[in-house]
Amino acid sequence: MPKQTIEAMVEGGKATAAPPLGPALGPAGVNIGQVIAEINKKTADFKGMQVPIKINVADDKSFTVTVGTPPVSALVKKEAGIEKGSGNPLVDKVADVRIEQIIKVAKMKADSLLGKTMKDRVKEVIGTCNSMGVMVEGKAAKDAIKDIDNGAFADEIKSEKTELSADELRQLEEERKRLAAEVEKRRAEFTALAKSIIESMAGKPRGMIKAKLVEAKVPALLIEELLPVEGAGAAAPGAAPAAGAKPAAAAAGAKK
Repeated sequence: MPKQTIEAMVEGGKATAAPPLGPALGPAGVNIGQVIAEINKKTADFKGMQVPIKINVADDKSFTVTVGTPPVSALVKKEAGIEKGSGNPLVDKVADVRIEQIIKVAKMKADSLLGKTMKDRVKEVIGTCNSMGVMVEGKAAKDAIKDIDNGAFADEIKSEKTELSADELRQLEEERKRLAAEVEKRRAEFTALAKSIIESMAGKPRGMIKAKLVEAKVPALLIEELLPVEGAGAAAPGAAPAAGAKPAAAAAGAKK
């Protein structure tokens, strides 16, 4: 039975004795340096991701380190080489991954996924890709799931293939860059369109302007970013009055 259990989130391969680990390990009486080294060794494959860890300390001060796995979305981002998913996944695709990478994530998360078979778990991971704007084998994630249901990638899933060649990885990187350029181009086009609509409807109610932007299919996130909130032009509490404006008290006195 462990005498003490310490749980924390650390960056893969970069745990240190700084808080929260150091202060938690000190009272346990273990060799903090050895614990940190063991954590970094076991989490090295998760570099750049937050990883849940558990340290069990026994009465004789020996310890064991158990490493959990990051969320499916974090593993997908690592495989895809992206920092975040799409803000508009139905339109903007930010990366493309191969079935081998999906299988790799499904194997890493096997204990926490609901699927009973590898095929089911692969489809579960692809479902996460769908909400992130990540394509699978050049197709929208939902279409990739349909292909799997129709027998596609059966050999890869059965053999649990996870390795990609250097050439395949290079192709994926080129595709990621192409998709990123497309997203930026569409954003610039929608930004110009939104600004034009907002300027042409200056003075109209915000709701009316927003309806026009939605009609023009401007993404919701961009609308919220560009469309001023009604009353935003009013001075914030405590802000200095505009040049030439009379203080409220003075203005009130002038009316008497």
